[in-house]
Amino acid sequence: MLTQTTTRVLEPSDLDAALAVLDREPVANAFVTARVQVAGLDPWRLGGEMWGWYEDGMLASLCYAGANLVPICATPRAIRGFADRARRAGRRCSSIVGPAESTAQLWRLLEPSWGPAREVRAQQPLMVTDRLPDDIVPDPYVRRVRKDEMETIMPACVAMFTEEVGVSPLAGDGGLLYQARVAELVGSGRSFARLDRDGKVVFKAEIGAATSQACQIQGVWVAPEYRGRGIAAPGVAAVLRYALADIAPVASLYVNDFNTAARAAYRRVGFREVGAFMSVLF
Repeated sequence: MLTQTTTRVLEPSDLDAALAVLDREPVANAFVTARVQVAGLDPWRLGGEMWGWYEDGMLASLCYAGANLVPICATPRAIRGFADRARRAGRRCSSIVGPAESTAQLWRLLEPSWGPAREVRAQQPLMVTDRLPDDIVPDPYVRRVRKDEMETIMPACVAMFTEEVGVSPLAGDGGLLYQARVAELVGSGRSFARLDRDGKVVFKAEIGAATSQACQIQGVWVAPEYRGRGIAAPGVAAVLRYALADIAPVASLYVNDFNTAARAAYRRVGFREVGAFMSVLF
């Protein structure tokens, strides 16, 4: 047993203990929980390492270290331990993302060696709902994207990602990983869109992370020429209807604090702010 405060890379045998930590905050941790439930803790399958912080022999905090660095239920002492390990390993991630307070602490410790960041988004409201709105009719034209519609949905996904993150997902590997992720969401019935008469995407969104307790709506996008027409809120309501009926009792999303139009649309659909995330982009 580990009797001191320490960090180590978790192994498959630590799965139950890791899930117990993740279960403490099922909404905020949905992204990582979903991955762990599918892949376990084997780094090759998980796409990264899971670091554990132990206090008095008990697993107290986690940090996912893959394409993203994600602190989970992290105490100040755990954050210092994770920062030490991250500095020794060197930066391998494209972003640090997680609950705003712990992510800010982690970034303060890492910035001297990892900085500067390309962009820091310090406040990204985390919003949740467990019911459909009373006063917004879900868009009846929003439906699941079919597997034979990858060529239709892909340009919209690339446009959304580039607009949101500031770089194209096609950079680096030519988009192979991103295309695989989009195909995974389409194949699992978690990609949704509304098409116009010409077969062009008007609205799209995905249910990215999904566990039995919570799911996360992501990638909400309206084609530029259709913006300002009130399409977003009914579209999100339609995706929410699928989410609550088929996937989980609670749906969440997080949004940039400066995106006032999106925040207003989500509030209209009934989402309420329950916390905040932070993203550090490299």
